[in-house]
Amino acid sequence: MNQEKLSRELTENTAFLDSIFGNSGDFYTRHFEISGVRCCIAMFAGLSSPEKLCVMVLHELERERFIEPDGEKLMQALMNRSYLPAEPETVKDRTALVEMLTSGMAVLLIDGSREALTFSTQDMVQRSVGNPSGEGNIRGPQDAFTEHLRNNISQLRRQFRTQDFVAEICTANTRAKTEYCICYDRSLAPAEVVRKMRECLQKIRIPILLDSTYFASFLKQDKLNLFPAAAYTERPAVACARLCEGKIVVLVSGSPLAMVVPNFFAEHFECLDDYSSGAVFAGLIRMLKYLAFLLSVFGPGLYVMAVSYAPEVIPVRLLAKLAQGEASTPLPPMAEMLAVTLLLEIVREAGLRAPKSISHTVSLVGALILGETAVSAGIVSVPVLTMAAAATIATLAVPSLYEQSILFRFAVIVLAGLFGVPGIACGFLTVLAMACGSDSFGYDYLYPLIPAKHAAWRDGFVRTIWSRLAQWGEVLGTRGEKQT
Repeated sequence: MNQEKLSRELTENTAFLDSIFGNSGDFYTRHFEISGVRCCIAMFAGLSSPEKLCVMVLHELERERFIEPDGEKLMQALMNRSYLPAEPETVKDRTALVEMLTSGMAVLLIDGSREALTFSTQDMVQRSVGNPSGEGNIRGPQDAFTEHLRNNISQLRRQFRTQDFVAEICTANTRAKTEYCICYDRSLAPAEVVRKMRECLQKIRIPILLDSTYFASFLKQDKLNLFPAAAYTERPAVACARLCEGKIVVLVSGSPLAMVVPNFFAEHFECLDDYSSGAVFAGLIRMLKYLAFLLSVFGPGLYVMAVSYAPEVIPVRLLAKLAQGEASTPLPPMAEMLAVTLLLEIVREAGLRAPKSISHTVSLVGALILGETAVSAGIVSVPVLTMAAAATIATLAVPSLYEQSILFRFAVIVLAGLFGVPGIACGFLTVLAMACGSDSFGYDYLYPLIPAKHAAWRDGFVRTIWSRLAQWGEVLGTRGEKQT
């Protein structure tokens, strides 16, 4: 983009805009005079509202009477002595001029002035605030983020009503110049973490930014580590809860997902209902989620290992059933489990990507092929199908770790089929090493689970009652310290 300063000649500035946007049907300009000085209003129809422009600018200019000899003094008069609701910062170069126009601002150019006034007249068509589609909760607020950046900031501002809430709006290094916002509580968030986050995002250069998840791979220290570098939420209430813990929330224009950093492993097993339900019930549900994650990753691998290498660990009656099922299928246990797991993932992906009008057909055909037909034909045994289906359902209990569960599951099945018990142990140690090796901006990724101290039972594996939980600090840098 051209970094030249704006010209004093109005004709040169308008010629520059015409050379860039002149062929665009939604580019709108209007020429007029103020005290004999030629001026021009520029905007994009659809991004800016002509009605707002008339009310905010044109009508006010008609009421004002300025007697200024040149454009420079007229600019100062409009900025300092008029009632025009102009933005505090003027446009001084061509790069800023284009960015203001494409972000929905209306720009007033004045002949004889190297600066231009901007007015917030945005009126973009947007989706209204609705219910979250990917984070189901029974209690708590039911509103969700939308694709409009400033609406998302306002939702956080309404719930986080403190003077310490900071929302830094920046422009990404992309061809589209997408805006993103870094939100944090300056009294809770460590300044060093905020600085590192700000510098890291400023250094990122990508062709396009459509979602906050695009930033994730740049935040990883170890690119081969499969655990996510950040958490994501579409609920403003969850984002506010993370802000109260001293974390940083990153919003991207056009994305309804907020990115939360630093991220800890235990947080993938938490939800809003845990803190609105009783402590005993919430602890039970959280333990079930941990068991579901272990089942989704190691369940199929343990089945393959037990059937192929250690049948003595299986009860006799169950072993007879498993042997009967395996005898009727042509494939060995590892290949059979891999095939069934792969087919289940294909059916899931097809049902997710298919148009809604035919998605039910995908589910029906998948159930017939993987269920009745495959078992009746002797291609797949019932125990293998049952274990693969149970692992797939268990994966849905922790949706934020869905991708990691699938990848770990395939790796564990292969290791268990090739090496047996040592393969399972190798898979477990690999997963544990990745979790221990994750660097979440200098914080322990497995906090508060490992080392298992009081914090693990306060708000880790289970949750204690609110009267005790509120006495302990759960803020970055002060975790485990009692509040006074």
